[in-house]
Amino acid sequence: MPRPFHVAFPVRDLSATRVFYEAVLGCAVGRTDSRWIDFNLFGHQVTAHLVDDTPEARATNATNLVDGKAVPTQHWSVILEMNEWEALADRLRSHGVEFIIEPYIRFKGEVGEQATMFLLDPSGNALEFKAFADDAAIFATS
Repeated sequence: MPRPFHVAFPVRDLSATRVFYEAVLGCAVGRTDSRWIDFNLFGHQVTAHLVDDTPEARATNATNLVDGKAVPTQHWSVILEMNEWEALADRLRSHGVEFIIEPYIRFKGEVGEQATMFLLDPSGNALEFKAFADDAAIFATS
């Protein structure tokens, strides 16, 4: 069975985004922050990241702080099994890949604890690879 995917995208109005995804599309809301919201989109995790509506922010790949790290607001991912994530991290290191965010455990000891790493593809697209020890934590809020 395919693993859930994860997509993160920039938005200029977090409240309007929440209404649309929650009330109109029927997505359950997962973890939230003042600058981002996780949604359950038919079993897949999509995350809206608030970006400032300025020409500078629109011209760059903005970031938001998540667990103290500057996460690109626009990125895509697949949620791997933990052993697959560990093997991929080792493979990327063996190829000398430069990480935006080195592989580590995010939200350690908290709801939604997950392994994550960020890198850029050759065209500058931000990629995240993540894994949860328990898939039930993908959308957990408490």
